[in-house]
Amino acid sequence: MLSENLKAFALPSTEELPCSDDTPVDNEDQNFLPNVLLFLLKSIWGEREDWFFGVDMAVYHTTGTDPNVPVVPDGFLSLGVERKKGGKSRRSYATWEENGVAPIFALEMVSHKAGSEYDKKLDIYAKLGVLYYLIYNPEYWKRDKHQPFEVYKLVDNAYQLQSGEPYWMPEVGLGIGRHQIIENGVPEEYLFWYDEEKTRYLTGDETAIIERQRADREKQRADREERRADEERQQKEQLIQYLRSLGIDPNNLPPS
Repeated sequence: MLSENLKAFALPSTEELPCSDDTPVDNEDQNFLPNVLLFLLKSIWGEREDWFFGVDMAVYHTTGTDPNVPVVPDGFLSLGVERKKGGKSRRSYATWEENGVAPIFALEMVSHKAGSEYDKKLDIYAKLGVLYYLIYNPEYWKRDKHQPFEVYKLVDNAYQLQSGEPYWMPEVGLGIGRHQIIENGVPEEYLFWYDEEKTRYLTGDETAIIERQRADREKQRADREERRADEERQQKEQLIQYLRSLGIDPNNLPPS
């Protein structure tokens, strides 16, 4: 925690603070996969204005030794805050500008260079009060002697490794897990949000494909109905012609 002397100083504005720590990501997934989660949330919670999801954004807080030194998750989610702070996009996230609201969920993706996801950052997020911490390590989990997908929950100020996937987070109202999809003919593993019944929320592209398939099925059904109606009309016309060839007026048939 901050010392009483440090608390006495005026905390800086996010307008004055760097938006990140200038540490570049070392693979495209570290930026891409959190953005997939962000774009999904824009669809799932499109009508809500009480959440914010940051990607590779500095989180400034007062639970460390220096409020000018941020932690930078690959992705994080905060609830009960403005989607657009003051109607504008955030440059960074400072808890003292968010009514003390810390992220409820943080995501770290392990890269080829061993980082501090399992120790230093775990400790930082625990002190910050992040309820759920996901470490995603699909490539180097054996090297690090961990599992590829690990969710930790803060219990009594300490993280406890959870089980189950997709993992449901009731306080968030979402589950999270892995799923493999085909991208340009290549299987790719992504992180996705899930509902309480463990049903995966689909991407916009997937939804569009399903809608096209549904529209195609409806067109095929309509075409079958039209062909059936045409066949019935043809059969009726053939019957009328046949009756007339027999000298029978098809409009004045005797009752059966």
